Amino acid sequence: MNKLDALNIVEKERMDYASEVDGLAEEAIVKELKRANPDYAVLGEEGGAQGKKGRFTWVIDPLDGTSNYLHGIPHWCVSIALVENGEPQHAVIFDPLRNELFTASKGAGAVLNDKRIRVTERKDLTGAMLITGFPPRERERVGAHLDCVRELLRDAEDIRRTGSAALDLAYVACGRVDGYFEAGVKPWDIAAGVLLVREAGGRVTDFRGAATGPMDQRGILGRHLVAGNLKLSEALQKGIVNSGYAAAF
Repeated sequence: MNKLDALNIVEKERMDYASEVDGLAEEAIVKELKRANPDYAVLGEEGGAQGKKGRFTWVIDPLDGTSNYLHGIPHWCVSIALVENGEPQHAVIFDPLRNELFTASKGAGAVLNDKRIRVTERKDLTGAMLITGFPPRERERVGAHLDCVRELLRDAEDIRRTGSAALDLAYVACGRVDGYFEAGVKPWDIAAGVLLVREAGGRVTDFRGAATGPMDQRGILGRHLVAGNLKLSEALQKGIVNSGYAAAF
């Protein structure tokens, strides 16, 4: 981060950037994971699908929050999930700037730096702290998104936008925010965070309340997501439908 002006930066899509740091980080992660499990496939944001498709896939975002990183905003993380037949089994999200390590294993709960975490107990949108994102590949729906934000703010205390979907989900899991919603997210953005929320007692669905779908190569197309505790996520999902935002997809 002290040498941002010397980095090679590429624009993958309109307003969607990557740096050499993303690629180098992913290479280092894949090297270690391949050493431990050489037969597992890999799905990385930078390298795409690697290896023979099978039962297990490592799903990796080596630097979630790249735009924050490139602007010197100290909010980004590493996200890794082990996915079995499309379903996350183990997850880690690491924020190196705060030395916060979020981990979860299916059926074993979620942890932040060795302390068990839980989603909040808020029952509805009244006074809720929500979090969302405005991804560049969803700008054609920004009007519907803003209408949704306006509708939700009738009851919610506030809506944050941090720039890292993985940390957004981690913050839902540990109770720092009540709910999260975003469109256009990919498996590497959310695979680890989805498991964290579920293991912290929360619920994750799409905008219409349906299952989120596979978190490996089969789910490579962008999707929309709602996360929170059971009651709050249902209220948030209904608010998104009532605002007309869900109908934009």
